[in-house]
Amino acid sequence: MFTLLVAFGSFAGFLLAYHTYGRWLARKLFALDQDAEAPSVQLCDNIDYVPTPKHVVFGHHFTSIAGTGPIVGPAIAVFWGWLPALLWVLIGSIFIGAVHDFGALVISLRNRGQTVGEIAGRIISPRAKVLFLTVLFLALTIVLAIFGLVIAKIFEIYPQSVLSVWIAMPLAVAIGFWYRRGGSLLWPSVIALVVLYAAVYIGAEHLPLTLPAEWSKQLASATGLDASWFNPVVLWTTLLMIYCFIASVLPVWVLLQPRDYINSHQLFVALVLLIAGLGVAALTGQADLQASTPAIAKEIPADAPPIFPFLFVTIACGAVSGFHCLVSSGTTSKQIAREPDAQYVAVGGMLLEGALAVLVILACCAGLGMGVEGAEGRLTGRAAWESKYQSKITEVTAADGTTSTVGGWANHRLGQKVGAFVDGGANFLSAIGIPLKYSLAVIAVLVACFAATTLDTATRLQRYVIQELGASLHVQPLTNKYTATFVAVAAGLAVAMIKGPIGPGSGGMILWPLFGATNQLLAGLAMLVTAFYLWRRGKPVAFIVVPMALMFVMPAWAMLWNMFNAESGWWQDGNYLLVGFGAAILALQAWMIAEAWAAWPRAKNILEEALPPLPSKAEHKLAGGRSC
Repeated sequence: MFTLLVAFGSFAGFLLAYHTYGRWLARKLFALDQDAEAPSVQLCDNIDYVPTPKHVVFGHHFTSIAGTGPIVGPAIAVFWGWLPALLWVLIGSIFIGAVHDFGALVISLRNRGQTVGEIAGRIISPRAKVLFLTVLFLALTIVLAIFGLVIAKIFEIYPQSVLSVWIAMPLAVAIGFWYRRGGSLLWPSVIALVVLYAAVYIGAEHLPLTLPAEWSKQLASATGLDASWFNPVVLWTTLLMIYCFIASVLPVWVLLQPRDYINSHQLFVALVLLIAGLGVAALTGQADLQASTPAIAKEIPADAPPIFPFLFVTIACGAVSGFHCLVSSGTTSKQIAREPDAQYVAVGGMLLEGALAVLVILACCAGLGMGVEGAEGRLTGRAAWESKYQSKITEVTAADGTTSTVGGWANHRLGQKVGAFVDGGANFLSAIGIPLKYSLAVIAVLVACFAATTLDTATRLQRYVIQELGASLHVQPLTNKYTATFVAVAAGLAVAMIKGPIGPGSGGMILWPLFGATNQLLAGLAMLVTAFYLWRRGKPVAFIVVPMALMFVMPAWAMLWNMFNAESGWWQDGNYLLVGFGAAILALQAWMIAEAWAAWPRAKNILEEALPPLPSKAEHKLAGGRSC
């Protein structure tokens, strides 16, 4: 019963926050105006700028910001116990994440759909724009490398998920063309969802898809490279990047909107199933949060980082995430048809993501406690949780006499923690009668589809950033969308292909320690732009300055600890790739804060320079522009 109270108490808190704090942000602070002309109408081109009903935009926005972020972060953070993770998700998503996402979206809506990095040039200083865009480029390169690895590992570990993930793409394209011809989007997407779940059954029962081993041998023979360069992770990542290039240059209505709309329905179905399973398991005593997991873990191994500041960078997307400001100001602001839709999309999307993070915490704690296969058979209760989150470091001797250590923070691999959620979530589904084999497939497909959504959205966002950088630095070729997309994909793929613990294709795993701190520093920078926007208009800023400071201090502290701590710092270990990335990002952040500090006293009640007037429709057409 306690497990159920935690879940529904959290959900009630999110609903209350939406109708109180969210309403204050929308109506009083930012004063959303339903008569204001949105960028999707001002600059409509039927490619990137497309006025869209709010429920469709919500589907795109939510599935793009969610991805695996609210899954991986909480799944790792329960290492310290379920209570700190739960409190950070609740407080963070309401008072920091929702403000961050909503502020970035509204400011972009009022600046013709520009990204928050571009807007920083007028709101803070021209130098701040280039600094911010450079941080965005580095952050998105890391995102592409990591999410490519996550999906590739899911395909490798759960081959039953592959068919459903790939079949969603042609279905989405067909629905997109149907919708553009005036057809309804709802029923075709429901039919597509039925097909998707039929593919889950076929994939689990008859057609789990793996890449043939012969491909690796043939490619190695043809290129003269070692076969390890064509392992499944490398091949899947390469195929995913090719898909990202295609998806990111297509008009949003062809693939992005319908696919995300289907995925949003998939999420709602999965949430209903998870909540129903949680309810049944909790009421029948199968799921017991208190018995399965410590509220605050007391036995933390010596190699684990301190809970402060690392809790605040380990859980990002479930509480606050800098990546969200890119989605809000990069793609979502170009599709919203009316300003008042911003509360529904941004505040509602962030709070729903917080609810998903709560479910992940419960799945990785109470859900795992329902049972998991271990080396000594099926484990339940605390033993099941410890099998995935073993806190003690133990030494294992192999048959050949070599020894190695298991347990501890060092064994917190991405695939293992995603697997913890898949196992725990599948246990919840099995409580309502869905066979465990199919439950595993349903949850694995959910994770993979969300990660794929984030991956191609991140590619489109990186294209915008590169185009804006090209314009700012007067590098004309980079302003072309195809060239910019190629650079985005090539950079992400190059970083993803770095050789590491799993051979070639380990770049995402190597860079994973950078992701949390970089992501949260980006959130602090986005809130800095929002604070300047409000300061220039004489609006209150204390409510955003405090969380902004938190998002500067905690990530920087975590980054410096990772770089220079005496036991396992990157510098001491000779991991100069991470040191270089980390130092560059910290230096850029410090420089931008210095620019803001100098500009702050002069900015109060002084509006930034207005954007140049838009060309007339006739001038726009003569210049070769598209129109709706």
